[in-house]
Amino acid sequence: MGSNIFAALVLIVLGLFLLARNLGWIDGSLGALVATWWPAILVAVGVGMLLKRK
Repeated sequence: MGSNIFAALVLIVLGLFLLARNLGWIDGSLGALVATWWPAILVAVGVGMLLKRK
């Protein structure tokens, strides 16, 4: 069940990002975002893995 919640949250965040980009609230591409924030993505994945173990 935990993986379903994580997958749902990933889809929500991705959808919000794409919506904000289409509405012009943010300027940039997904590649630039990933290139800038990849360390935070690794941390989030690690935290998700720790929480999944419990």
